[in-house]
Amino acid sequence: MSGLFFFQRMVSRKSNVNVTTGQQRMQTKETLTIDWRWKTFGDLTNVEVYDMLAARATVFVIEQNCLYGDIDGLDLDAWHLFAYGAASSPDARAKLAGYLRVLLPDADDTDIRIGRVLTTADFRGLGLGRAMLDTTLGHIRAQWPGTPIRLHAQAHLQAFYGAFGFEPVSDVHVEDGIPHVWMRSA
Repeated sequence: MSGLFFFQRMVSRKSNVNVTTGQQRMQTKETLTIDWRWKTFGDLTNVEVYDMLAARATVFVIEQNCLYGDIDGLDLDAWHLFAYGAASSPDARAKLAGYLRVLLPDADDTDIRIGRVLTTADFRGLGLGRAMLDTTLGHIRAQWPGTPIRLHAQAHLQAFYGAFGFEPVSDVHVEDGIPHVWMRSA
């Protein structure tokens, strides 16, 4: 399945997130505009692939001090959500604020799986993670209604994902030196 969705909206931590195209405002010193891009791998630009891999390396390998094989072959069949902050000037390129990928059901797994969820350092503490998950769940429920959704959460984020209806379906276990738990939402 190929597809491309590009839309712009603003994000707010105080108001409910609209999972369709629309606008919201972030309650910070200035309003932050987020460009949301929901795409299959085949629709990604070279810059988006670079931004995705650079952010994942920065957050998961460098910041979390976790040496692991990020390029796992699963990106090719996944959907990707990019959240870009507005460019600081007309000549500047927009900065990647957040990212995640969605793996579709396959012969080995009947659940949709959300993974590689990240917010880049300059955009943390603004409620972007909640907006990303709301946006993603909206797309998933619209495109694949009734399909269970699972994610492999860092254990300290159980309450965050629990607020979206995810419940633990495994014990806490260590993967790549970090405690994780599988969570599922039907």
